[in-house]
Amino acid sequence: MGSMTNFPFSRSITLFISFLIALTTMKSHAQTLETVPYVDLNKFAGKWHEIASYPQRFQKGCHCTTAEYTPTDKGYIIVENRCNKDSINGRETYIKGKAFIDENTGNSKLKVQFFWPFKGKYWIIDLADDYSYAVVSHPNREYLWILCRTPKMDEKIYQEIIIRLQSKGFDLSKIQITVQK
Repeated sequence: MGSMTNFPFSRSITLFISFLIALTTMKSHAQTLETVPYVDLNKFAGKWHEIASYPQRFQKGCHCTTAEYTPTDKGYIIVENRCNKDSINGRETYIKGKAFIDENTGNSKLKVQFFWPFKGKYWIIDLADDYSYAVVSHPNREYLWILCRTPKMDEKIYQEIIIRLQSKGFDLSKIQITVQK
């Protein structure tokens, strides 16, 4: 189980178990969502800032959301998510988990686990050639995160991503911009 600071333990368990159960029990009608062909995990590693996402209960009140990925020599990736609760200067919340790579997917399909035994699908569906941005979802298209290496994304790049998401069947009305410093 990941370590947490400044985040009520029972609430975090409830939120993340709800999230992971939802991910594992969703309808499989959208399994046609395509991922990128290949992800270099060493280039993908590091800190990402959430630019926009579909709002999720487990992220309620989050500002300045980041994710950091660290590959291990044990074959999984350490995932560290942080956000400031209720304002950009709010108390930082933190949770640590693991991501496991699905074999034969070019490293573009992972399963993220914050609490054993629950794992959620984490598919990389768009990725800049220089790894400056990434878009992550679930095959059911009910989860979506637009990530960038910097807290702000160029508007032209953001709009190009939005166009691609629309062509992939995402509901653009559900996207919410993440407040960053």
